[in-house]
Amino acid sequence: MNSGSFQFAQPWALAWLWLVALIVLVAFLGLRKRRILLQRIAEWPLLQQLIPNLNLARGWFRLFLGALGMIALTLALMDPRWGMQVEQVQQRGLDVAFVIDVSRSMLAGDATPSRLERAKQFAIDASEVLGGDRVALIDFAGAPALRVPLTLNYAAFRQAVVELEPKAATRGGTLLGDAIRLAARSFPVESKGAKAIIILSDGEDMESMPSEAAAKAFTESGIRIFTVGIGDSRDGARIPVTEGAQATRWLVHDGQEVWTKMNDVALREVAVAGGGAFIPAGTAQLDMAQVYKDSIGNLERAEQEETVIRRQTPRFQWFAAAALLILLSESFISDTRGKAGAKGGQS
Repeated sequence: MNSGSFQFAQPWALAWLWLVALIVLVAFLGLRKRRILLQRIAEWPLLQQLIPNLNLARGWFRLFLGALGMIALTLALMDPRWGMQVEQVQQRGLDVAFVIDVSRSMLAGDATPSRLERAKQFAIDASEVLGGDRVALIDFAGAPALRVPLTLNYAAFRQAVVELEPKAATRGGTLLGDAIRLAARSFPVESKGAKAIIILSDGEDMESMPSEAAAKAFTESGIRIFTVGIGDSRDGARIPVTEGAQATRWLVHDGQEVWTKMNDVALREVAVAGGGAFIPAGTAQLDMAQVYKDSIGNLERAEQEETVIRRQTPRFQWFAAAALLILLSESFISDTRGKAGAKGGQS
């Protein structure tokens, strides 16, 4: 992307303009109703004598400023960016692939708000302490997919994590072994530093031999496998299904509601075979940043050359400051005028 390009990083925030329009409409109707009621009391010349400080023009001006301030605030929420920031980052020689389960069982709500949302939050939290580590993202269900190749662009990684959803899977079932094999192939052969795969899953698998895949990645390529088990391993939970605008129901198979449990045994076996560790998150809210430091952070790193990262410069603060100034100005404007302007015209 060239330095002169312009974009909104959060274009979805444009929807807030509907609320702005509603607020402006209500305020407009209120001012109009007030004017009509005052006209029922007396004609304008008489109203000016009865209420010498009355100035409806100030009300319309306040409405204009309020609308302008809310529009500026909406633009700030859309995160406008232009220009480039160039940053020198020291690569630490550690490559990490996050492998996130997006199968339907990850919609279970035993880890609130769902196993998938918890997995996404864990990945985002861990990315906050990556430093100079390169990171990749793979999701899997029926078939794995490389969403983000190894990169130092952590913002792009986090955005891809946020956008993960179950329908991203191309076919049904859960193939953890295939995901491990794809993650292992995503690492460059010439990489000098340590390599690790972090799996965020409930452990369900459709006989894809994940332990064998983990053992092969570890013994042949030195890739360590860490598994984070998400969900209740004892009682489990039902799987919600939402069809269009209809209310949520529970997944049913052969007339029975489907319950899913976190398979801690399988995840532990994968971690042991992959020379890593099993982290039983369960339904708890872990400090994944600290977990990353305590586990992956201890792997040997090989210092490499500095890498240049180019990021678009955020400019939202300009619009936020403009919105603040406009709204503050609006708050200081009274609907009435001082005695010096009492004899002026009306709107």
